[in-house]
Amino acid sequence: MNSPLVEYVKLSPNNSGERTAKIDRITPHCVVGQCAADTLGNIFANPNAMASSNYGIDQNGKIALFVPENCRSWCSSNAPNDQRAVTIECASDTVAPYRMNDCVYAALVELCVDICKRNDKTALLWIPDKSTALAYQPAENEMLLTVHRWFAAKDCPGDWLYSRLGALAGVVT
Repeated sequence: MNSPLVEYVKLSPNNSGERTAKIDRITPHCVVGQCAADTLGNIFANPNAMASSNYGIDQNGKIALFVPENCRSWCSSNAPNDQRAVTIECASDTVAPYRMNDCVYAALVELCVDICKRNDKTALLWIPDKSTALAYQPAENEMLLTVHRWFAAKDCPGDWLYSRLGALAGVVT
């Protein structure tokens, strides 16, 4: 089931089909652009992009669906993470620290709450140490935040959001 918060849909061909693992992670990303939902949808609709995400949040806080939640997106440069994670691209500034507008962050909180509820999770966890986080096996009621920078030489999700992931987990929980 996909989020009822979705206001725009443009399905991407860039995915691996049905997941091979249960959802127990959320991986938020920074788009590195204050773009509209249709702009991001058009990027992910291009098979040559070789990229996608489950959801996107545009610069006005509009939530978009690009890859159904039951399918693996191509988002965090790590197939095992993407098999387990709902991935969310968030509009952000084009320069570090890749700040997100208040409405984008508010939509991210709302979407994370929705994802946790629909997956029967009552706790969203942020473990800042990569090794500890990736070795952690979430309990049945837990969802773990992961970040793109753990899997590729990228700043994603940007220091603005990265410094707020503990607070995001707390608010969502």
